[in-house]
Amino acid sequence: MDVAAARRVGLVFDDRYLTHNTGLDKFGERTPYPYAEPVQHVSRPGLVGRAKHLMDLYGVTDQMVRIDPVIASDEQLLTYHTPEHLAHVKTLSDGYGGDSGSGAPMGQGGDRVARLAAGGTIAAVDAVLRGDVDTAYALVRPPGHHAMADQGMGYCVYSNAVIAAKLAQQNHGVEKVLILDWDVHHGNGTQAAFWSDPSVLFISLHQDDLYPVGWGAVDQVGVEAGEGFTVNIPLPAGAGNAAYAAVFEQLVTPIASQFNPDLVIVSAGQDASVFDPLARMSITTGGYRAMCEAMLAIADACCGGKLVVTQEGGYAAEYAPYCSATIGQTLVGVTDETQRVPEPYGERAVKQPASNVVGLDAEQAIERARQVQAKYWKV
Repeated sequence: MDVAAARRVGLVFDDRYLTHNTGLDKFGERTPYPYAEPVQHVSRPGLVGRAKHLMDLYGVTDQMVRIDPVIASDEQLLTYHTPEHLAHVKTLSDGYGGDSGSGAPMGQGGDRVARLAAGGTIAAVDAVLRGDVDTAYALVRPPGHHAMADQGMGYCVYSNAVIAAKLAQQNHGVEKVLILDWDVHHGNGTQAAFWSDPSVLFISLHQDDLYPVGWGAVDQVGVEAGEGFTVNIPLPAGAGNAAYAAVFEQLVTPIASQFNPDLVIVSAGQDASVFDPLARMSITTGGYRAMCEAMLAIADACCGGKLVVTQEGGYAAEYAPYCSATIGQTLVGVTDETQRVPEPYGERAVKQPASNVVGLDAEQAIERARQVQAKYWKV
């Protein structure tokens, strides 16, 4: 039987995600150029909205099961966040908005939208673990992987994937969770949440020394019982499809298989794309398709296909939505190239060297990660 054809895929999306207001200027409330004309914040609503529209246009959503998001409760958010953080976000939300921590702007009413994003990821995980669907895509906003227990950070208000993973363990009896983060920025909030926890394997693929500074070094592996269950794979600027494919072949798939999770969550930020304004990586839509296929294979081999993809970053308004729509299409199993969401830049993207060649600096970075992880895994 064709596994892809038989796979039931859920989709979480809500128009209320488009109301999350990050205001003007790339860096939130403060612009480094106070006398320049303000511009729309780089984390803007159209990024997930365009992805959803592309999925509609290419018939992807017709092949998915609708999953309604829920408004995450205090009890659910407190599995990771502090009461003080919840109170701060509520105060901002009830007023005129502001920064929920460090570079995590939100507008009036933003608490409800952020809770809906966390609740969307929770709903996706619940649907998979109940058996309503096999896999799910939570196309949510705002993202979550930078949010710390006591503050928002990096456009993230609540830590969506962390909360969903903890609730999966509490409410569904899940023992081991793999969280794979391919956002170009390191998922520091996720790492912090499970730093000493051996029941969650956190793997991060990110541009080396980008954001946040000081997080995601190759030798950050966890502490105490959690030592070896944080896998950081920082890659040099310019790495593309070929380098990421090598990372999956040499590190991600072998380590994930040995961990043998009961649930797989992907923190999917499409900001490692070749056109993203906040990074310098070179992944194309084809690269995201390949990574999604690899994660599906891991989930199929380890946990009966129990995979949840939750949206993180991706800021190239003309390109990132195509990457996200490609992920949705890959989940439902579209393999006919004539029916695929197109690569908007055609052969110019496909033929770039990074799509086909692993550079020497990327090879060296992968080898450094392999040497560190060889202490804990057979790689």
